[in-house]
Amino acid sequence: MPNPSTRPRPNRVRRNRRVAGGDAARNELVSRSLESAQQCLVNQDYGTAFAHYLLVLNLAPALKDFARESFRFTLFKWAEELDALSRIQDIFDCYEQALELFPNDEVIVNSMGEHLFRMGFRDEAAGYFHKALKLKPDFADAKENFHRVANWLVERWHFLMLNDHKRNAKYQRAIQKAVQSGFNTVLDIGTGTGILSMFAKKAGASEVCACELSNTMYELACEVLSANAMEGEIKILHMKSLDMEIPKDIPNRVSLVVTETVDAGLFGECIEDTLIHAWKHLLLPTQVPA
Repeated sequence: MPNPSTRPRPNRVRRNRRVAGGDAARNELVSRSLESAQQCLVNQDYGTAFAHYLLVLNLAPALKDFARESFRFTLFKWAEELDALSRIQDIFDCYEQALELFPNDEVIVNSMGEHLFRMGFRDEAAGYFHKALKLKPDFADAKENFHRVANWLVERWHFLMLNDHKRNAKYQRAIQKAVQSGFNTVLDIGTGTGILSMFAKKAGASEVCACELSNTMYELACEVLSANAMEGEIKILHMKSLDMEIPKDIPNRVSLVVTETVDAGLFGECIEDTLIHAWKHLLLPTQVPA
């Protein structure tokens, strides 16, 4: 994680430094604000320094690379102070402003995820750690953070189910039989890793749609489909099936619903409500295919 105790060396700017672009008054304002930001860092007035950096970088985006290290340091120190004061919303506001300026800065993205994780927003934190890794795949801090949050969000039974070859083979045969009998438009409810959707598509289904409420599992399913070159063939919605509407979310009712939303006690994941809703609102009327 970023170490806010390590102070960067201020990038000193002389008052007569020319800032590319803009009129003379703006250049003067940028130069003065940059000097003020650096002096505030020396005085450990991180909130004021952060405000000055925001002004400078919004007026003179060409200085982003020049000021990046000092800006990061200021953000992290100011966020520490806000956290100590329990000003949670202000922390998120600061990070949103920072990410508007540096949307592809993996260090800031990862740090945002760390704050979210500490505050209990694990699903959202996973999304930021995942983005940081996409920006820099060898970023050790983001990799460690992503694995840590995954241990919270990805239930262990996923791995047992995925490695239960006999069970999966039976699901695959059942789906293949249904699809090849004419039930070739498919909705996979609670797709998880997307395995049942892929079974349906490989069986020859003309249309396959899946839904997943968990942000972590939704992202994982998208990755799995991409890894299997099926991302363009299966539509995944980040929502629960109880909120799905036709034609808003899917164009037409489907002829087959597949799901694994069952637990060891069968009803722990509210499968009865899910299936009743699907029967009434998402499935075609019962018919025997020609």
